[in-house]
Amino acid sequence: MAKRDFYEVLGVSKGATEAEIKKAYRKLALKYHPDKNPDDKAAEDKFKEAAEAYEVLSNEQKKAQYDRFGHQGMGAGASGFGGGHGMNMDDIFEQFGDIFGGAFGGFGGGGRQRTSVRRGSNLRIKVKLNLKEILNGVHKKIKVQKLVNSPDVEFGTCSTCHGSGSVTRITNTILGQMQTSSACPSCGGTGKVVTKSAGGANSDGLIREEVTVEIDIPAGVEEGMQLSIRGKGNEGPMGGVPGDLLVVVEEEANNQFERDGQTIHYQLYMNFADAALGFSAEIPSIEGKLKVKIPAGTQSGKILRLRNKGLPSVHGSSRGDQLVHVNIWTPTELNDEEKTILEGFRTSEHFRPNPKADEKSFFRKMRDYFS
Repeated sequence: MAKRDFYEVLGVSKGATEAEIKKAYRKLALKYHPDKNPDDKAAEDKFKEAAEAYEVLSNEQKKAQYDRFGHQGMGAGASGFGGGHGMNMDDIFEQFGDIFGGAFGGFGGGGRQRTSVRRGSNLRIKVKLNLKEILNGVHKKIKVQKLVNSPDVEFGTCSTCHGSGSVTRITNTILGQMQTSSACPSCGGTGKVVTKSAGGANSDGLIREEVTVEIDIPAGVEEGMQLSIRGKGNEGPMGGVPGDLLVVVEEEANNQFERDGQTIHYQLYMNFADAALGFSAEIPSIEGKLKVKIPAGTQSGKILRLRNKGLPSVHGSSRGDQLVHVNIWTPTELNDEEKTILEGFRTSEHFRPNPKADEKSFFRKMRDYFS
């Protein structure tokens, strides 16, 4: 089932402010909160859908990426919650629990006090793609250096919060005593601290290790585009939620073609005999060799359009064209026999430029280019 537009999910316009987006999400989150709708699968799905929309639209970078490329351009699990319907409810409470305020008590809702789960940091890599991979999309296995939990590290109960993950403070005010709870500063809300470290592990018990990750890159991506893959970044300390893998696209240089969005440009060179008499040319395309008929009398600068031989759009199924630019090559070295032959052509009326014909040819080329 196709995903709904994130702006439609939250009921806000594209020009909505950060405060308006947050307000709209809080309204939906409270309406469909699982504590208000026990055993209601439809409400749970709407709760998750709203969280996914807010996670993207409240993040300036992800919002810009979504506005430009839509759901497909965000990549698999790009929102950070695995596409919405495979979300972990604790992830939502962990990241957005402050939005619920005290409406449901505790940290996560349902009046339950719980320790915090720390999230791993995001990991950024660059991936080079050739035009054929961009044409079809590609599945890649890539080795990356990432932080993972060391199996040799031991954890113990935090002495500050005694394992609860929170500390309570009582403040005297003119209205009486006020009690507030916050995440424990010693353990970051996890309730645990490292008691025995292993070689190379940091203060969170993480070590750097080379791992192989598999990523699916959609067809039609462009230079500089960033895909976000949930849960493939650095691991969270003490078994926490892993960060995301940010994949930045780099396009390999191509000595045959020039890319302009979905359009592919190719420069075809021929001698004036072929241009005058016409011939069948074999030219390269992203998918292989193509036969193109060059009509007699073809002028230098003419543009031939090969429809649907360009690149697809990352937004959908539309595909660009390949434009073939005709260039007439003039020889720079001639022998005596060739010079004699050309001298005979010099006086022929068929070899004299026709300004009117050239003018018509110019406008025809412009029409062909923009049609």
